[in-house]
Amino acid sequence: MEKKVVKICGENKNYEKDARIRDFVDEYADKFKYDIIAAYKDGKVCELNKKIDDAKAIEFITTDSVVGHKVYGRGVTMMMLKAIYSVFGNENIEKVSIEASIGRGYYGEIYGNNIDLAGKLSEIEAKMHEYVKEDIPFKKEHYPTDKAVELFASLGMKDKEKLFRYRRASRVNIYNLDGYMDYFYGSMPPSTGMLKYFKLEIYNNGFVLVVPDMNAPDELREFKDSPKFYNILMESNNWGRSMKIDTVGALNDAIAQGRINDIIMIQEALHEKRIGDIAADIAKDKDKKIVLIAGPSSSGKTTFSHRLSIQLSTLGLSPHPIPVDNYFVNRDKTPRNEDGSFDYECLEAIDVEQFNEDMTGLIQGKKVELPTYNFITGEREYKGNSRQLGKDDILVIEGIHGLNDKLSYSLPKDSKYKIYISALTQLNIDEHNRIPTTDGRLIRRIVRDARTRGNDATDTIAMWPSVRHGEDNYIFPFQEEADAMFNSALIYELAVLKQYAEPLLFMVDRNSPEYVEAKRLLKFLDYFLGVSSEDINHNSILREFIGGSILPV
Repeated sequence: MEKKVVKICGENKNYEKDARIRDFVDEYADKFKYDIIAAYKDGKVCELNKKIDDAKAIEFITTDSVVGHKVYGRGVTMMMLKAIYSVFGNENIEKVSIEASIGRGYYGEIYGNNIDLAGKLSEIEAKMHEYVKEDIPFKKEHYPTDKAVELFASLGMKDKEKLFRYRRASRVNIYNLDGYMDYFYGSMPPSTGMLKYFKLEIYNNGFVLVVPDMNAPDELREFKDSPKFYNILMESNNWGRSMKIDTVGALNDAIAQGRINDIIMIQEALHEKRIGDIAADIAKDKDKKIVLIAGPSSSGKTTFSHRLSIQLSTLGLSPHPIPVDNYFVNRDKTPRNEDGSFDYECLEAIDVEQFNEDMTGLIQGKKVELPTYNFITGEREYKGNSRQLGKDDILVIEGIHGLNDKLSYSLPKDSKYKIYISALTQLNIDEHNRIPTTDGRLIRRIVRDARTRGNDATDTIAMWPSVRHGEDNYIFPFQEEADAMFNSALIYELAVLKQYAEPLLFMVDRNSPEYVEAKRLLKFLDYFLGVSSEDINHNSILREFIGGSILPV
């Protein structure tokens, strides 16, 4: 048989015509600390069962990478779903919904008849361990789209049935795990044998599937409860359900039926009401003189702070917005990352002592000159911007370290009101495929960076891991310290962002490292019908990203 040559991990290897990537895994397994779970074939993520064909280069993906961790999570989720349907029986299950990522796990709920989740959870987990021992292969099967719609209708998976009615592609990849069939957005592991690390826990109205962290993929850590985060998430999800829009397919239905303008107005009104409620909670306590707003990148902190200030003004207060970024140390004193780049995310990048001195002075009624940070020269500047607080004045401070008391160590605790803001999408792709919060924020940032900073999508995607690293270290650990949480996600926003983001993503060079992520996001956006931005309020948080805001952003 004719031999061909492919470069695997930088080495030339001979292979025969029908060889698959998995045929080389054992040879390279010892060279990696963690399990090989997928591969890049000429830069494109693919499964280990894929034929090599005429590929030029193969690189392996392990479970300690971003992509590998997602593949692991999808595999464990499908394995769990198979176990749930096996334990309760298809006839008793109306729906299993994977709602969101909480702590180190995926939160889900089961709807149906005679669902004794607490009594059966250990049995479900035991079945999952059986599947691991059996090392069952994940088989990918190709269905014509209309046949996939029929299949999911017969399986009672109504969300998937609705999703694929709007599918433009003629075929759909469906996975078969020993008779359990499902659709998943993204690649799968080769088999269940490598999915050894997981556990199930009862949590509120459902369960949490706990999986390892990406940085330690061979160990399970304790699940960390986040009650405030859970409550704001469920509030948003319940609102989406009340609007009968909890999945992409349901949103597409609303767009196709001409209901989108009503949905936009209702969603914006809900945001305004929630901001007003937070303002009222602040105003009722006269000791609150400093509002601290923190949240991850592209959560809409700037627009939120201005809209909150307007609401505070209606209650007789005089808000003064102050960005913590103005207290950056001069660039020559900024800490650096391991690669030599400046680390603007760490607390040490802020002149914490000067910040506390100025804020303390303001609370005490002193006249204080505030700095402005010049991002071009990399230095703080003083240009006569002086403030002095009256009895009804209040500071509205925005910055990623706002919830960390180390930033405001000298300020009286009773004077502070902390707000955590993030974009927690109410939508899932379907009942088993959640939309990660980070995807919505990344798409927001790609659009804004191109419009305001001249960065192309390649630049934004390239710097996103460092942004996420800063969030993991300096924002998420403090979210439960907040007095209030605000969800800035808009149920319709991805249908609007689609028009702005797709041209930028199509421009990412296929030879760049960022191409894989760009293609993934394009596939994701392809699920949505597009919506014009024409009728969106000009004070909407979405305007911070697409432009046209009447607020200073």
